Amino acid sequence: MHSYEVEVKSLLGDKERADQVREALKKANSGCTLTSRNKQLNHYFESGDLEKLVEITAPKFPAEISGRLSDLVGRAKNFSVRTRDKDGTVLLVVKASVGDDTSANGIARMEFEEKVSMTLAELDALVLSAGFKYQAKWSREREEYICKGVNVTLDKNAGYGWLAEFERVVSDKVELSSAEAQVRTLMQELGVKELPQSRLERMFAFYNANWQEYYGTERIFVIE
Repeated sequence: MHSYEVEVKSLLGDKERADQVREALKKANSGCTLTSRNKQLNHYFESGDLEKLVEITAPKFPAEISGRLSDLVGRAKNFSVRTRDKDGTVLLVVKASVGDDTSANGIARMEFEEKVSMTLAELDALVLSAGFKYQAKWSREREEYICKGVNVTLDKNAGYGWLAEFERVVSDKVELSSAEAQVRTLMQELGVKELPQSRLERMFAFYNANWQEYYGTERIFVIE
């Protein structure tokens, strides 16, 4: 079974604004809990052959999981491939757009995210062998919360500074519109503004062109 995600981002910038959002989460829902705090390395890839990636990674997954990736690939018009190290847990992530948004930053997407028993370097080598090449490498510190049924993350990203993400994951495409409404209602209650897709794409393009100056650092840029 595929999962579909609705994810809306808000650029917070500095630590003071991130602190304000933490307080707003507590006021909105006294039961809001911090579920995880972790450090991540995310490596993004471009070009490549998705079908070859399915073939190469098949021995690393049970048949049901590999079949799910194959099915996603068959539906994908626009896709994003990345590898992730989350406090030592290594994952392969493939996202495919379900609308006109991009697969890297769109609001509604199909998602494949599975753990592999490999190092990040070993998984990267596997992806590269399917004809992909590095697009950029990202580093971040992440706090994860659940508030009124919405997954909320506060990320301290190299390059971007503090960024909030509001996400709902559903199992049926028909649930996407109601999930998005739920996300936007919470954002309005918290007083955070959506980062427009056009600006997000400009930021994403700038980072991709200059990632070696920011990856693993505290440096931040501002792109309007």
